Amino acid sequence: MPVESVQKIQSGEVAGLSVRLLGPLTVLRGGVAIALPASRKLRALLAYLTLTPHAVGRSRLCELLWDVPNDPRGELRWCLSKLRGVLDDPDVSRIETQGDTVGLRLDGVSVDAVEIAAAAAAGIATLGPERLQALSDLFAGDFLDGLELDRCPHFDSWLVAQRRRFTSCHIAILEHLVNTLPAGSDASPYLDKWLELAPFDVRAHVALLENLARRGQIGQCEEHLVVAAQLFQSEELEFAPVREAWRAIKDRQSDAAPGAQRAIAFAPQVPIALAEPDAAASRRASLAVMPFVEHAGTEGIRGGLADGMTHDIITRLAKLRDFFVIARGSMFALAEKNIAPEDAGRRLNVDYVATGTVRSLAGRIIVSVELIEVRTARIVWAETFERKQDDIFIVLDDIGNSIVSSIAAEIATVERNRAMLKAPNSLNAWEAYHRGLWHMYRFTRTENELAQQFFGMALKQDPTFARAYAGLSFTHWQNAFQRWGDRDQETALAFESAGQSLLVDDHNPAAHWAMGRALWLRGEQDGSLLELERAVDLSPNFALGHYALSFVQSQSGDPKSAIGSSDHSRHLSPFDPLLFGMMGSRAMALARLGQFDEAAEWALKAAARPNAHTIILSIAAHCLALAGRQDEARNFAAAIRKTMPDYRADDFIATFRFDSEGEALFRNGARLIGLN
Repeated sequence: MPVESVQKIQSGEVAGLSVRLLGPLTVLRGGVAIALPASRKLRALLAYLTLTPHAVGRSRLCELLWDVPNDPRGELRWCLSKLRGVLDDPDVSRIETQGDTVGLRLDGVSVDAVEIAAAAAAGIATLGPERLQALSDLFAGDFLDGLELDRCPHFDSWLVAQRRRFTSCHIAILEHLVNTLPAGSDASPYLDKWLELAPFDVRAHVALLENLARRGQIGQCEEHLVVAAQLFQSEELEFAPVREAWRAIKDRQSDAAPGAQRAIAFAPQVPIALAEPDAAASRRASLAVMPFVEHAGTEGIRGGLADGMTHDIITRLAKLRDFFVIARGSMFALAEKNIAPEDAGRRLNVDYVATGTVRSLAGRIIVSVELIEVRTARIVWAETFERKQDDIFIVLDDIGNSIVSSIAAEIATVERNRAMLKAPNSLNAWEAYHRGLWHMYRFTRTENELAQQFFGMALKQDPTFARAYAGLSFTHWQNAFQRWGDRDQETALAFESAGQSLLVDDHNPAAHWAMGRALWLRGEQDGSLLELERAVDLSPNFALGHYALSFVQSQSGDPKSAIGSSDHSRHLSPFDPLLFGMMGSRAMALARLGQFDEAAEWALKAAARPNAHTIILSIAAHCLALAGRQDEARNFAAAIRKTMPDYRADDFIATFRFDSEGEALFRNGARLIGLN
């Protein structure tokens, strides 16, 4: 929505219908407030339907708003009839009832909270200062200010969640607004509001100190430090990052030319990096997992299954060693103080916060999870898992696997996409690493070379970055595997980089994964399997470790074990960039077991992946040939020879390390379609 439209909503100039949910609930037509019935439940119903993007069952609405009255559906009908008089136009009926559901038709209706939510979903960080100012002006007060209901626990829970959500959006808007204001602009009103909403947000205090110092108000900076230190001490929070940031601000001010105007600029991550120049280069994404809430009846309590699941998820995420995970004790301590997840994320200065609920209902367990990007108040990922309670511990383990893998994948995707938008010379080590991953997963020779450059850039800034060494090893492995360079030389480089990764962090599963693959290239299968098993022992949720085990076992090891590892890797990471390899390994293992028809189907799935390379197409050709589907197999062989005219069975066999029976099997497949 254009800035002008948002400003009109705020000023009441919209000619049509407007609903304001931020502050006291107000409905305006042509900029004039409409008198609403006195019923608080009618207002609550209007707000709930306005923010719910789909029709809602009448029984759900009755449960939400009426505490066992004599006739809840009758009261609902009365409320709806009154709302029609408020919302309907002569030619438009906005209350839609179909079957047993109720919904609102809001096309052409301006809703402040909906505009805020849409901006958050699209990405607050991408907006300019004028748009951010207009959005900030929409916050006329707390969400549904003053609208609390007695004996309506479900509505109260929804109301609290929405207030937290929009407060978080407001904070994110204020933060990005302060960061995007032109030099010389007065950020004071926005900084004051930011600190009012998030008094323990380290970045807000640093921003205020920057703003005051830029205007030469050093005395006020010192006064603020004293008051803020007492505030943090009262909550037993660490204040050292603010003090360190203030020292750095003073140093910069003293170095600046007299009278020079300074733009407001803040460290992109933890403020203490201002005092430690190397910290910015070695910075990782950070995550806090709030204790999951277990719902029993109508109350949300902590403990039992929810506590156990939270502890398990934190432990598993930490074992991945891909990003910084806040310890369990800190998270439970904040939860005991009833700190909202977004507030906890800002107090801890982390990039992401994960929250969840656990419900047991009619023999089923239901777990709902959200992953929130703290600085933009954006929900990055949300999912609900529902399983039968046949064996509660197996069920929780299965759900935990899905949650951990999804969180890790979503954070990697967000970080990778963010890195792609930045200029290469502005990348820190973490961003350069993710930029390298983006190129690495394109699986072409040119992109692989670019990936090497970005991994090298990351390691130049942070020589202790184990995963960047593992990524570099992967690129050399690809050069050897795809014959994009001298196989022996690239094998040696893959082994060397994997060794560097292990030297840096022997407990990182990616380091052992890289070493396992490098040893496979060297023909040391036993050593390869030991390293790969060590990788999944260190982190059972490390999908690439399970896939690599499948890859090695599919050629000359236990084919049944290969199938199990392939299935588990796909369960852990169902949208993995290496999904074609997981499927291809399964296909080769099935072929070795004589299950040619099934092998052909899995090989076709692998070849259909958008980033599947020539070797995957060759697996499909051989498996289809063995299944008696020669015409399809020849089509794949023809596609391979368009780019590799001299491709033969020897090339396929030399790529892998089959045992003698496997080699004979696939040579026979090649003979059937003229690739021998």
